[in-house]
Amino acid sequence: MRPGNIAIGVMAVVAIVAIGYLTLPPAGPTASPAITLVTADGEQLALESLRGRPLLVTFWSTTCSTCIQEMPHLIELHRELAPRGLEIIGIAMYYDPPNQVLAMRKSRNIPYTIALDIRAEAAQAFGDISVTPNTFLIAPDGRIVYRQAGMLSMERVKKRILALLDDEVAENRVFSGDPNT
Repeated sequence: MRPGNIAIGVMAVVAIVAIGYLTLPPAGPTASPAITLVTADGEQLALESLRGRPLLVTFWSTTCSTCIQEMPHLIELHRELAPRGLEIIGIAMYYDPPNQVLAMRKSRNIPYTIALDIRAEAAQAFGDISVTPNTFLIAPDGRIVYRQAGMLSMERVKKRILALLDDEVAENRVFSGDPNT
């Protein structure tokens, strides 16, 4: 082999390893933080209480234009997939005044749960979130299986949610003894 070919081969291997390192999560899916949120209605909501179904958690702000653009899509996703088991929680950033969050929830007719993160505890628990929107898809077993900073690819996240819902349906058939599985 010529030295030039060896160098090209080594560079190709390094590039492939670097791309893999940058695009794959470091240790696979991680567990969702065990936190309790305060909803806009003043209720306590433990994320662990939502285990058993897919959960989409999105950090947003009333001053984030991308978040506001994303809302109609999240509302549509909620209306379509909540009857099948999807839960969506929009966590308003700590710097958002609660009265602005409540006004936006009302003016936009947001049907999914809105939580207030007044002390930034949720943002910290999810990895010091400071940029919005920042969205996490949590599998029914509590693992974070998808994360997107910035505008969501609704098509991509919907496919992942549907796969989780389909897995859940198949799993329930197997455990229930359904002969049609």
